[in-house]
Amino acid sequence: MIRPGSKESQIYDNNSQKVYPQPIDENMNQNMDTMDSMIGRIFNNISSLKAAYIQLQEAHTPYDPDKIQTADKLVIDELTRLSELKHTYREKNPKPVAASPQDSRLLSEIQEQQNLLKTYEVMVKKFQSQIQNRDTEITLLQQQIDEAKHRKSKLEKKLKQRGLLNKESEESDEEENYFSIELTPSLFTSAADNAYQSIHDFSKPLINMMKAAGWDLDAAANAIEPDVVYTRRAHKKYAFESYICQRMFSGFHEESFSIKAATASVSNEAFFHQFLAVRAMDPLDVLSQNPDSVFGKFCRSKYLLLVHPKMEGSFFGNMDQRNYVMSGGHPRTAFYQAFLKLAKSIWLLHRLAYSFDPKVRVFQVKKGSEFSEIHMESVVKNMVLDESAERPKVGLMVMPGFLIGTSVIQARVYLSDVKYAD
Repeated sequence: MIRPGSKESQIYDNNSQKVYPQPIDENMNQNMDTMDSMIGRIFNNISSLKAAYIQLQEAHTPYDPDKIQTADKLVIDELTRLSELKHTYREKNPKPVAASPQDSRLLSEIQEQQNLLKTYEVMVKKFQSQIQNRDTEITLLQQQIDEAKHRKSKLEKKLKQRGLLNKESEESDEEENYFSIELTPSLFTSAADNAYQSIHDFSKPLINMMKAAGWDLDAAANAIEPDVVYTRRAHKKYAFESYICQRMFSGFHEESFSIKAATASVSNEAFFHQFLAVRAMDPLDVLSQNPDSVFGKFCRSKYLLLVHPKMEGSFFGNMDQRNYVMSGGHPRTAFYQAFLKLAKSIWLLHRLAYSFDPKVRVFQVKKGSEFSEIHMESVVKNMVLDESAERPKVGLMVMPGFLIGTSVIQARVYLSDVKYAD
């Protein structure tokens, strides 16, 4: 006989519905507490995973390998914890039974988190693949940097031997700029523009010293190139620019640039790195380091060719500066330093011309040649052409032109007897 109130008895309410005994109720509450704890852990884990994923995304913009590695470890740790929670749940619930609506919502939430876990796992694998690719790119770039530094070191030794590199440039922090310049036609065009500007700039002190010495500028311009019909008297300055150009570009088509002591058969790369070495330096500093370098010999020979003895005597009243240059020196006078800026620009243009393969070709335009808009550019703008009249003729070549492959850098010319708009 079953005694009322015994542990084995079942209690019936007034509607004859079964009610579980008390020991079963305690186990059920304990299971619910455990499940609530697991749900809390799952939500905390998911929140941490989201934060780690955001940190991983931020580490990619801008790209930071150290931050990516740290964030990647956080994501992997959170994924590991979430996986452990999943296995723990499955061990305690190997055969899910029919659940109440509350349990169904719980299972739905767990399934949603599992789907989210899979999504994160896919994205983490994608990021890991990207990190591996970036690491490979970094390794290759580092190899290229090491090779560039090795080449730079070898070239610096060669340039030092030739006196074209001083300690200041060797120890500068501008290493990244040394190899950042690309050998392009636009670079040569820019150097040609600088060379012409330097010719124009040096003509000013030259003309001023002629005036101060009492020279007849009209006669001097006519002696440089006779029978040129200048539209305006001020245009006679182009005769002096032409004179400077003729002297400075003499021998430009030769690899040695008419310098007897220059070494023959210099490689294109060596020419380019001579250009880079001298480009950012003051020419007087280069000459102070090695007065007898190829650049030093070039400056001396061009100065003696450009500044005639009679010209120098009338300018300075003596030949001291000329004698000093002829003896191998480089004076620090204002006039000579102005000349060095001119010499440097022409030297750089020649070094650059021989850096190309095939080398840049120079061409000249003779007086009396018919004006060609393809190969020539008028140094005076706003030219007025009469279509019914003959094509204008070249009175002066102020600066030669250049051919870079099939590209043309126009020669700069002054056209004789041409009208110009005001």
